[in-house]
Amino acid sequence: MSDVRPTGVARYVAHHFDDAEQQQQTVTLGMWLFLVNEIMFFGGLFLVYTVYRSAFPEAFAAASHHLDIQLGTINTAVLIGSSLTMALAVHAAQLGHRGQLQLFLILTIVLGSIFLGIKGVEYSHKFHELHVPGALFEWHENPGFAGGAELFFGLYFIMTGMHALHMVIGIVILAILVRNSYRGDYGPHYFTPVEMTGLYWHFVDIVWIFLFPLLYLIGRH
Repeated sequence: MSDVRPTGVARYVAHHFDDAEQQQQTVTLGMWLFLVNEIMFFGGLFLVYTVYRSAFPEAFAAASHHLDIQLGTINTAVLIGSSLTMALAVHAAQLGHRGQLQLFLILTIVLGSIFLGIKGVEYSHKFHELHVPGALFEWHENPGFAGGAELFFGLYFIMTGMHALHMVIGIVILAILVRNSYRGDYGPHYFTPVEMTGLYWHFVDIVWIFLFPLLYLIGRH
């Protein structure tokens, strides 16, 4: 039996698909179904936050003043920039510009890493201020707000922590794309992994666009 390696578009079509178009449509549908599931997950968190904020509006407003709005604003700008570099990476893959693809993927990784680094600084501030829910939680302002403030910071860590986890996963996937791009796997003939990663990355960025005003801005007056 001869060992013949498929070439061209056929090289990237899995055996259970008839052609590249069917494969791309299936993968795209799968990604959108995954994103719908993620929307439901984060939507549940947003709903919980809304319910508790309605129950403890003053406490949540007071607690939000202890978040660093400058670092949050910087992180928002960083993520918007990463969405741009990710879109440019997809465009470069579609055109077959391997060097630009690698550059924009790496820039997206760098911006995502900057975001996580800044978020780590914010977390360290909360640990230093003893604003981490649990036995060591302290609240030195209005004692009546202590319970609501602890709820706020609990939701803050859960929501931003889950968002950060999604970013870490995205960065790992981006690193794999960079490795594969050096092998010449992506171009006009095949760019589906880059395109699907772009959808995932944009979704994660959009989640932050909702988290930022909910956690940092509402009630700051």
